[in-house]
Amino acid sequence: MQTQESQPPKGTHRDAGGEAPRVSPVARIALVLVLLAAAAALYSAIHSGIQSRVHADAELKQQTLDMAIPTVAGVYPKPSSAAEELVLPGNMQAFVATPIFARVDGYLKKWYFDIGSHVKAGQLLAEIETPEVDRQLDQARADLATSQANYELARTTAERYQNLFKTEAVAKQDLDNKVGDMAAKKAIVDSATANVHRLEETQRFQKVYAPFDGVITARNIDIGALINAGANSPGKEMFDLAATDRLRVFINVPQANSRSATVGKPAELTLAEMPGRTFTGKIARTANAIDPATRTLLTEVDVDNPSGVLLPGAFASVHLHLGSRPGAVMLPANTLIFRAEGLQVAVVRDGKAVLVPVEIGRDFGNTVELASGVTTADLVIENPSDSLLSGTPVRVAQSQPGAARK
Repeated sequence: MQTQESQPPKGTHRDAGGEAPRVSPVARIALVLVLLAAAAALYSAIHSGIQSRVHADAELKQQTLDMAIPTVAGVYPKPSSAAEELVLPGNMQAFVATPIFARVDGYLKKWYFDIGSHVKAGQLLAEIETPEVDRQLDQARADLATSQANYELARTTAERYQNLFKTEAVAKQDLDNKVGDMAAKKAIVDSATANVHRLEETQRFQKVYAPFDGVITARNIDIGALINAGANSPGKEMFDLAATDRLRVFINVPQANSRSATVGKPAELTLAEMPGRTFTGKIARTANAIDPATRTLLTEVDVDNPSGVLLPGAFASVHLHLGSRPGAVMLPANTLIFRAEGLQVAVVRDGKAVLVPVEIGRDFGNTVELASGVTTADLVIENPSDSLLSGTPVRVAQSQPGAARK
């Protein structure tokens, strides 16, 4: 049976020696196109990866540069509106206070007021028995009577001699002697009269009167006590009298604040034993001189005390409101830089940090008052790093809320 030989596929040719069939031109073109497409895809992938890596490198470089510039928070200073208050210890004294001494020697007969008593000017406080003064006054009055009798005799004799001289019965010298004797006797009368008046005035000091309205703060005598006259005598004063309806409060203002302690400026007083109560007074006078030992200005504050609730001799805290300092600003305490160069703050200027020396006026804890160095137009860095130097580029993130410049 004759078999049919298989026909070779179209487009292929087999050699007589049995060689592999040849590829047609169409297949070759298709293969080239496939290879070109694969190469293009590979090139695109490689190019895209290179570009991505270059872009990533550029971003990393930019991020590195950005991270090299620190980001800081800034705050604008506020004008200081807090009035400065100076609290000083004060010593309260009675507006008028005096010890009352006896003016005559004797024994205390009676006293009428004890400590704490309110008395009026001219009111009788005590009586003193003065037997010696009484007897001296009796003697002086007797001497006055004697001198008056002698004067009358001398005057009568002088008048007689004047009449006799008119008739030339006596010499001119005798008349002059009698007239001179009369004048001498008149002088003795005047002296005796003055001595009587002196003792009468002294005797009036048997009664001791209050020199002004006030309160008896001390009584150092009792009935029968020996009284010695005068402040320089060994005895003590009889009474201490103080006018307490108005008090003087003495304070020592430091030299730095002495210019603010002006006459007429109000002051407030507080006492530890009366919490919550405030008493108002005003500066009445100053010493107008700085004490070289303490470098303070002695200042007197007067306060009315009609009810007598304030006691002389007590300790008080005197509050002086000196007002705010001109040009002073307020900043948070975390803006301060403490270094060997002194106290500083960091200010942002033209994108760079600048360290500026400042001076603290008052410290309120979380905030401080700066007397000089910055103004409300300066943006101050909060929480500056220890390594921050002048000229360092910085980036301001934002200002603290509520700290915007006014």
